[in-house]
Amino acid sequence: MSSTAQLRYSPDLYHYQRRETRVCMVGNVGIGGSHPIRVQSMLTSDTRDAAACVKEALELAAVGCEIVRVTAQTRVIAENLQHIRDGIRAAGCDVPLVADIHFKPDAAMEAVKWVEKGRVNPGNYADKKKFAVKEYTDEQYAEEVAYMEEQFVPLVQQCKLLNRAMRIGTNHGSLSDRIMNRHGDTPHGMVESALEFARIARAHDFHNFLFSMKASNPKVMIEAYRLLVAHLNALGSDWNYPIHLGVTEAGDGEDGRIKSAIGIGSLLADGIGDTVRVSLTEDAIHEIPVARALVASIQNQAVHDTTLQSAPAISYDPFSYSRRATHRLVINSIECGQGATVPVFTSRSKWDALAHKLDKLGDYKPELVIEDSPITAVDPRDDQALQSLNDSSSAQLVTVADGTPLHPIHAYRLLAAKLDPRHPILLKDTFTPSTEESEFLPNLLRAATNMGSLLCDGIGDAVIVQGESAPGQSLRVSYNILQAAGVRIFKTDYVACPSCGRTLFNLQNTTQKIREATGHLKGVRIAVIGCIVNGPGEMADADFGYVGGAPSKINLYVGKTAVKFNIPEEEAVERLVDLIKEHGRWFEAPVAA
Repeated sequence: MSSTAQLRYSPDLYHYQRRETRVCMVGNVGIGGSHPIRVQSMLTSDTRDAAACVKEALELAAVGCEIVRVTAQTRVIAENLQHIRDGIRAAGCDVPLVADIHFKPDAAMEAVKWVEKGRVNPGNYADKKKFAVKEYTDEQYAEEVAYMEEQFVPLVQQCKLLNRAMRIGTNHGSLSDRIMNRHGDTPHGMVESALEFARIARAHDFHNFLFSMKASNPKVMIEAYRLLVAHLNALGSDWNYPIHLGVTEAGDGEDGRIKSAIGIGSLLADGIGDTVRVSLTEDAIHEIPVARALVASIQNQAVHDTTLQSAPAISYDPFSYSRRATHRLVINSIECGQGATVPVFTSRSKWDALAHKLDKLGDYKPELVIEDSPITAVDPRDDQALQSLNDSSSAQLVTVADGTPLHPIHAYRLLAAKLDPRHPILLKDTFTPSTEESEFLPNLLRAATNMGSLLCDGIGDAVIVQGESAPGQSLRVSYNILQAAGVRIFKTDYVACPSCGRTLFNLQNTTQKIREATGHLKGVRIAVIGCIVNGPGEMADADFGYVGGAPSKINLYVGKTAVKFNIPEEEAVERLVDLIKEHGRWFEAPVAA
């Protein structure tokens, strides 16, 4: 892989410009090119139950889902895709179907007979995934590549023959041993894994495919997609394949929506992404409004974006996280900047509205009032004001002035590029504070996209949510964005996958049981994964894992190592608590006042 110093994933990081791609046709639905950004989801029903799958697919299509994915674990299960497809078509619905394939090339070969698109995961389609650590000689590496190619070429030829589409979908949690040992568990490894498969497809003149680079950690996911697009750009104009966006194992509720908005929304804001899937640990139908709202938010941005006449080089490396270096300030007894905890601001009116119950807000208390704090607000296009700041003898907390006619992501990038790095920066979700009640979901997604994107690039030393008028909700959103972006861990962190036909237990109920038992363990990260497809790999980012190993049987993990096997589901949450205690991470929940 070439040095990231020579790579560019966007021609202009201060202005919205959708990436130009070729078109991938999935049945009658075009992805990329001039087509709108497509919204898709995945069935949670068992693929062996054709009636349930047909019913769920029709419900998804009715609320705006444009592409429906369904798992095909084995060749025998893949045969049932014919009945699912026939049932959907008999109901007068032409929504395209995608078969989700892991581990089984023969299942893929069967599935593409009946569906418009196949998704293959390069990490486990033919490669080994046993977490083996070894030094590969060039000959050994080439031998495994040759075997992988031998397994993959028949599917490429079948897709070409039947006019099917393909998604080459890399997951951070399931890179092969070969890739892991040569490239590491990194965005570089994810990109190389996908490019291997793409080179094979191209060698056989098959181009009806697109890419994805999914991870449960938004920082990893953002870096991987940027790196992929940068490498596609470097490879040449004919490598302009569309991109499928998604944060895998995002979770549920506000946390799942915020994590999805940080990952998906920030990439859409930079013009990357031609189809999106929001992965929530909820019924699939709840994913569609979130995905549609994210897409609508970006389209609204494009209409109102302002082009900058002169744009300096950005101040950060978009392919590697590093928090912006600043001086540390003390603002009304709260530290800010130079590695300090990122504080949460609020307005005087919101503080006053909550004053009677500040002691009951727990971890969601406001810490600073913006009107009562020494903050310098500037328009980042005002070079004279910025020069005055840079000439000043002391560091100051700086923010973008309300009313500035720039998109917040672009405005803060510009501010960070021009401002002396010793000055800490206060992030705002919008430059138009809201004083009237408005729909919560768009406010949530806007705040998570705008502030989360910047935090994942190391920009931001304090935050304030201005677009949500409800005082308590604006504070909760602020803290949850900091948690999802990984810059302030103040509660238990969960990695929870969405349900699908592979899931071996009720994910929604189980996730809630685990939350009830462990929700007070600040700083502990727990993964709740329905099957072993991504489970062991995603454990690498978690302290403990709860993974479906067999029907009604659970395996428990410490890191990415399975330590307890085949635990009956009814005992598994209690055994997880015991495991956390064994490793010294348990403490009792505080008694409620």
